[in-house]
Amino acid sequence: MGTFNNIEEAKKHFEGDKYAVMTGVELEELTDEYSLASLTLSDIHMNANGVIMGGAIFTLADFAFGTLSNNIHKPTVSQQVSINFLGAPKGKKLFAKAVCKKNGSRTIVINIDITDNTGRAVAQFIGTGFKL
Repeated sequence: MGTFNNIEEAKKHFEGDKYAVMTGVELEELTDEYSLASLTLSDIHMNANGVIMGGAIFTLADFAFGTLSNNIHKPTVSQQVSINFLGAPKGKKLFAKAVCKKNGSRTIVINIDITDNTGRAVAQFIGTGFKL
């Protein structure tokens, strides 16, 4: 079992991620193996060119990283992350699915795939966390 006894406990804890919560990011699922977060897109997520801002996509991915890494070991903080933007979303909702690739004694590596509700690949995020 992870750090959190159930998803309600995890949701309560991650209400403290004020920026993510204020932008509309939600925790959908959390297990020992993966985390799924979502973001319903609106005008506040658009950039000046009329497409979804990269920072909104990054925030969603970072939240999925944080929920899974801290369910595996709390506290874990980001040590290094990278994101590749693959294509603009066509749908109205984004999903970030985080999966642990390496769970070491001091570090953790998590891959996050970001898709929209049409199944389109939007971005890929890789995060390395440091376990405190």
